[in-house]
Amino acid sequence: MDMSKEDIILDIINLSKSYKKRNYSTIALNKINFNIFKGEIFGIVGESGSGKSTVAKLITRLEDSDSGEIYLNGTKINSIKGKKDLKRIYQDVQMVFQDPKASFNPRMKIKDSILESSYNLRCRKNTPDIKELLNLVELKEEYANRYPHELSGGECQRAAIARAISVNPKILICDEATSALDVSAQAQIVDLLVELNKKLEMSIILISHDLALVSSLCDRTCVLYQGNVVELGNTRQVIDKPKAPYTKKLLESVLTVDL
Repeated sequence: MDMSKEDIILDIINLSKSYKKRNYSTIALNKINFNIFKGEIFGIVGESGSGKSTVAKLITRLEDSDSGEIYLNGTKINSIKGKKDLKRIYQDVQMVFQDPKASFNPRMKIKDSILESSYNLRCRKNTPDIKELLNLVELKEEYANRYPHELSGGECQRAAIARAISVNPKILICDEATSALDVSAQAQIVDLLVELNKKLEMSIILISHDLALVSSLCDRTCVLYQGNVVELGNTRQVIDKPKAPYTKKLLESVLTVDL
């Protein structure tokens, strides 16, 4: 992608986070730096405990950072506290989680969950068109009146994506959004994300432990290891010419599985 500084929608600068437990603390992120361009698919990859999900929690303000800066459209957001200002962040940044069914209220129909999300953020003057949203994620209209338990894992994840895009976010964060699905459903969700990225011109942050998945989908990739960025760049370059020993190990594990 040929991008300039003017195309940066999210900028992460020296971001740090640690967790305290009794008499010791664990560093989750150690002064990490990266940015996201408008309309790109950006991958964050690493093993469990590398800090991937912590990044998502800090961007979405589910947790506070210890230090560093997060800029969204040029505005520093990691010091924002007010509910109104936080709602503005959630209008621009939405998240899709690993377990789609757990992210829904089991007592609410799919359409009601989608409408509730949009209503709570008050980001649209008009009620979202449920039929249009379901069509975008390739679900039939009758799914609007179903409950989460009546959908398969893949269908429920599509509904979760519909709920997220109902507020027209500029960035969609997918935190291991395919890992709980079977192989067939995974491939379908990946294809859907690519399609939505093109149709909606929406940036996507794909967080995954699966380097093969990231390499097939993302424009650029950031490799995290023990809270540090050990590799960052064009995905093809990261895959073809890895510099960090940890990235090489990840690649070797993918090749071993393929064999």
